[in-house]
Amino acid sequence: MPLNVWVLVVAQALAMCTAPFIVFIGSIQGRLLAPAPEYATLPVGLVVVGTVLSIKPATWLMARLGRKPVMLLGTVAGMAAGMVGLLASWQSSFLLMCLAALMGGSGLAVVHQYRFAAMESVKPTLAGSAASRVLLGGLGAAWLGPEVAALGGHEGDSYPFLYSWAGLIAVQACAFAILFLGYRAAGEYTSHRAPSGGRPLSEILANPLVWTAISGAAIGYAVMSFIMTATPLSMTEMAGHPMDDAKRVIQLHIMAMYLPSLISGWLTRVMGIPLMMVVGLAAYTGCVVLAANGISFHHYLSALLLLGVGWNFLFVGGTTLLPQGYTDQERFRVQGVNDMLVFGTQALAALSAGAVLANFGWMLLVIFTVPLLAFHSILMAVWLTGRTNRGTG
Repeated sequence: MPLNVWVLVVAQALAMCTAPFIVFIGSIQGRLLAPAPEYATLPVGLVVVGTVLSIKPATWLMARLGRKPVMLLGTVAGMAAGMVGLLASWQSSFLLMCLAALMGGSGLAVVHQYRFAAMESVKPTLAGSAASRVLLGGLGAAWLGPEVAALGGHEGDSYPFLYSWAGLIAVQACAFAILFLGYRAAGEYTSHRAPSGGRPLSEILANPLVWTAISGAAIGYAVMSFIMTATPLSMTEMAGHPMDDAKRVIQLHIMAMYLPSLISGWLTRVMGIPLMMVVGLAAYTGCVVLAANGISFHHYLSALLLLGVGWNFLFVGGTTLLPQGYTDQERFRVQGVNDMLVFGTQALAALSAGAVLANFGWMLLVIFTVPLLAFHSILMAVWLTGRTNRGTG
């Protein structure tokens, strides 16, 4: 793999840690500061809202300025989020904490474009492997984010999680330095400027392949976020598990999200994307069955491990499939629409998780994901049926 890909792997491990950082402390610190229990997971949801609101500006800027300047800007947004979060802890302000989460999400909108930058730094035949390599950076983020978050979570602290947010600032500064020194725009196979032309967006979106790709990533993210967002609160507040157990479950879950990236690029070539997505759906089904049948530590852990594997197979499958539906002239438009839908559905899932958990409980929360899995199965069937018909025609 070219140097650009490995630079993005390291940068992803650092810049992406905002996500597990806020997932871990968002609901816990949110519960300390929120005016009512229903709002405890609001900061976690606002991370995704910040991502959705920033996707279009991020892709617009990348089309005009290139990938690197915008990636650097994304780490600056991450540092700014840490500063506001630090102030929120100092002043015990739930409003400022929500603002920090929103700003953190804007930085993550840029981080989510790393996979496309990696795919454009290699030949088309290696695109799936490049995307999965970058996702490996999430392994580092899975461990680093909760560890940094736990720096300020000790009982008796005058300003809970103050040092956590300070740690996030330092991590984002390291990501900035690595991108600034290591990433080379000259290593991209495609021009950073989006050429004019291409088909109308309505024509592109008429292709069932495009909707299957978007659905794989969107439903994969929505189901994962819905269950993961509720997990720390469910474990600590409802099931009575200690915070260290919740931290370990989240860490291992996020590692399970990214560890399959060691082979998922290879699997897209050997198994094919449809079979990968089927395996992802099967993993999600196993997660629902386990989570709905108990609240022991091992029930949570096993369910969240399967949740992570299912997310990887659906997300990598959808990401690898998407470029088959557009040309180079159309890439920024389609990538922008894809990520807005992916993270828009994730935002709805994360924002609703706290209220669903408070009103219906853990068991019904996980069962509510079943219709989403069925919907993606239908889209896959439509795409594969059309592909078979064309092949036999």
